[in-house]
Amino acid sequence: VRWPGGCFADEYHWKDGIGPHENRKEMINTHWGGVVENNHFGTHEFFEFCRQVGCEPYLAGNLGSGTIQEMSEWVEYMTFMGKSPMTRLRAENGREEPWKLKYFGIGNENWGCGGRMTAEHYANEYLRYNTYCRDYGDNRLYRIACGPRGHNYHWTKVLMEKALHFMDGLALHYYSRLKDTSQLHAMADGNTQYTRRPNAESFSATQFDSNQWYLAMKAAYRMEELVSKHSAIMDHYDPDKKVALVVDEWGTWFAVEPGTNPGFLYQQNTLRDALVAGIHLNLFNNHADRVRMANIAQMVNVLQAIILTEGEKMVLTPTYHVFDMYKVHQDAALLNTALVCDNYSSGEGDGLPKISASASRDKAGTINITLCNIDPEDKASVRCVVDTLPGTAKVTGTVLTAGAMNVHNTFDAPNAIAPTDFNGFTHSGDTLTVDLPAKSVVLISVTQ
Repeated sequence: VRWPGGCFADEYHWKDGIGPHENRKEMINTHWGGVVENNHFGTHEFFEFCRQVGCEPYLAGNLGSGTIQEMSEWVEYMTFMGKSPMTRLRAENGREEPWKLKYFGIGNENWGCGGRMTAEHYANEYLRYNTYCRDYGDNRLYRIACGPRGHNYHWTKVLMEKALHFMDGLALHYYSRLKDTSQLHAMADGNTQYTRRPNAESFSATQFDSNQWYLAMKAAYRMEELVSKHSAIMDHYDPDKKVALVVDEWGTWFAVEPGTNPGFLYQQNTLRDALVAGIHLNLFNNHADRVRMANIAQMVNVLQAIILTEGEKMVLTPTYHVFDMYKVHQDAALLNTALVCDNYSSGEGDGLPKISASASRDKAGTINITLCNIDPEDKASVRCVVDTLPGTAKVTGTVLTAGAMNVHNTFDAPNAIAPTDFNGFTHSGDTLTVDLPAKSVVLISVTQ
């Protein structure tokens, strides 16, 4: 889990978020809502949250408006176990022992809200700041550089040329939007600067037609192009794939729910978002040789969230259910797949692959196949030939679908869409035939 994420990261000063709550400095969150941030959730609270939910912490350091000393002292505060001013300060705030911290990002979106830097300028700054983010004791930082926004291949090329041997990961950000609301400013040196206007997004998260459904699928499939092209540049400089492509912001971006603060980016989540999530997770899995981390941008109440809350009420979104279905791929071995399928189109262009797929084998030997049928009207029959599949294999399935494209869960109807058992398949010899319903995400598990 990455924190503090987004444009807030390069305005966040970590010392404002430690010590007694009543003494913490308040600030205005100028990027998201213009509200007062009381800094009651800071470094100690984040590590405690990670402990409670059992996740690996990923910190984003402030390169845009912070100093080298500030970032260096934060790493020392978190990970040094000797005696120093920072460890004494940590102890005063209730923590004697250092935390274990692996993932550390040096800046966020420094091409945009993190400073509007050119690739060359950021690469130089990255090397400076990185020098003072030290490894203390047996704690080894996995250093992640700010990477490109979308198709800015020049940024990737420059970072790989200048900083290859000083980073472990390069971050890529891309959102699936129906209309790009960014203003792009081309510069003479080939860089592109971005000024994002998220409040200008005008497409509803729940009220849409089949053409807008198609455009959302098209935007999701573009991630395949981006990952492939950025990976090709990285392969040129790093054929051994030592540096990971870290896709640490992705997801859909639609209009906020009526009556909510536009800066909070609170949007609903439908079956359409579930298909977008399925496409992304399949392609990330298929590119596991280079993509070794991929964080959906928000978890709760923002953009394509997996959980929505209102006071003490909570609802799980269709995206949550896709994540739950796809967790079978975690810590499994990727299987080679070859997919041939028809295209689906709404009249826009040449169409998109109707089926998205990925497969893996877990440690117990079970083969898990995740499939998406992005066509909202027609089913699809998929024939899977699985090498070395015994006739005695047990096959089970789970499906996420609904009767309408925009079905979503609400606090009054929290289970309007949820996974159900799926038996739309036949198994003969080494061949599985799966009949995918329209607009569906399906998990097939084969236990040998």
